[in-house]
Amino acid sequence: MLRHTADLRSIAFVLTYFVLIGVAYTVAMPWYAWIGLAGVLSLLSFFCAVITHNTVHCPVFKSRGLNSIFQVALSLTYGHPVSMFVPGHNLSHHKYTQQTRDRMRTDKMRFRWNLLNQLFFMFVVGPPIFKDNARFVKAMKTKNPKWYRQFIVELVVYVVFLAVLLVLDPIKFVVFVLIPHQYAAWGIMGINFVQHDGCDGSHEFNHSRNFTGKLVNWFTFNNGFHGMHHMRPGLHWSLLPAAHAKELGPFIHPNLDRKSLLKYCFEAYVWPGKRLDYEGNPVVLDAPREDDDWMPATLKKELDIYDADYVPSAQA
Repeated sequence: MLRHTADLRSIAFVLTYFVLIGVAYTVAMPWYAWIGLAGVLSLLSFFCAVITHNTVHCPVFKSRGLNSIFQVALSLTYGHPVSMFVPGHNLSHHKYTQQTRDRMRTDKMRFRWNLLNQLFFMFVVGPPIFKDNARFVKAMKTKNPKWYRQFIVELVVYVVFLAVLLVLDPIKFVVFVLIPHQYAAWGIMGINFVQHDGCDGSHEFNHSRNFTGKLVNWFTFNNGFHGMHHMRPGLHWSLLPAAHAKELGPFIHPNLDRKSLLKYCFEAYVWPGKRLDYEGNPVVLDAPREDDDWMPATLKKELDIYDADYVPSAQA
């Protein structure tokens, strides 16, 4: 059933999310347990957002029907229809990394205090992504009805899921569903700033920052090997460490291969908290750039070759 047995971990994370939601709604807990469970669900929702990212690049199941069902389930854990990950991420960010067609390029952030660039990244890049999403859905209604139907199913099931949980207990809905979902969205967008700010989007190897620690990569499904993912986006996450060691590690600037994500974040956002490029120099920003529209060319060249698993071409 699975294309890669490593995705048993992905399925386990998704099932754990639903089990904990059930616990949150059925088990009486003191206030401090509420806080702890909300924290766990926030992290788990983020990890499921990472699974969403992996799924739109490399489907989990051999069966297209099972992939469709899995995307619906993921939508409930992540807090957003999975199909909506494709336009902003696969077709904008991946194809045009750090260019004006990349809605998530990091030069949009211009706070002098670097921590604010990280904290508010989602709120700056989110609106143009949502605007593109609406246009994309409208275009896909006629351009690719299979994709559109899958999106509608994900959206309807997600809205019903939210409505049921809201009616059952509005307070628990906010604490255990809404807050974790918002954290997941903030985290999956914000990690882009960590992975690309101060890098060279046009360089063959130095376009992404990598984190090679085993613990962080176990929980994030090797998302730390981000440079290799950009070079071969269709490669399954379980194969990224070996590919990184062979195809990227020997050529990348050593400052872009970091072991600890937490250590990097402390240095970049707390102390000394300076915004530096990968060579250790202060990031110098040119004049703000307007977004260019990536959609017309993509609709013309790419979307006709989508299959029912909603996987873009090897270039995405």
